[in-house]
Amino acid sequence: MRRLTVLPLLLAALAAGCGSSEPEPLPPLASVTFPQRPFIAEVDAPPVPEPEAEVPAPGERAERAGRAIAPGAPSDEEVREALAELYGDEAAADEASAALSNAVVLSSGQAIAPPDAPPAVQRIVAAANKVARLPYVYGGGHGRGEGLFVDSAYDCSGSISFALANAGLVDRPMTSGEYMRWGEPGQGEWVTIYANEEHAFMVVGGARFDTVGLRETGSRWQRPFRSIRGFTAVHPPGL
Repeated sequence: MRRLTVLPLLLAALAAGCGSSEPEPLPPLASVTFPQRPFIAEVDAPPVPEPEAEVPAPGERAERAGRAIAPGAPSDEEVREALAELYGDEAAADEASAALSNAVVLSSGQAIAPPDAPPAVQRIVAAANKVARLPYVYGGGHGRGEGLFVDSAYDCSGSISFALANAGLVDRPMTSGEYMRWGEPGQGEWVTIYANEEHAFMVVGGARFDTVGLRETGSRWQRPFRSIRGFTAVHPPGL
């Protein structure tokens, strides 16, 4: 009986000692802050290289001067009439001529916008060049939080969003389905986005910016030839 009474007393003493001691303070939790505005990468438009002037040899100058205007060459008016006949009417010929003046040049997987292109087009082309050769990953470029447009790989709509964001045209990455209802309907003068629920690509100045081009040339920049059946055409307002 004496041994049984000692054990409860010992437990009570231990309990009294635990209750009287001060609890150890917990370390503070690290705070995490999120940006209030999405981060948009600023990409400077690359300088447009000026073509080197070809200086003819002295012996060639006289020959060129003699053949500069060949006898019987058509006048500007005759060329305009021929274009009108080819395209159906004069308005169509003017439209074809304007399309040529808005042409974006492709070189080694990169694009060069005409010097007289609007600043927004210059910035779209410059940003698209930055991601033109990056690999394809589904969901790439659709991050959340700081740096949401910046990624190491992009899907179709993510790469388009990166280019448009650099021109201030979108403030978040959009999916291909969202682009079907974005901007203004129809083809634009400079920029047209073709989208459906599964894919999207962009045509800028006649050059196609399309993820599927990676399998063909290693760059998203391609010549514009591909079917647009099943795609909705939209364009940025004013472009």
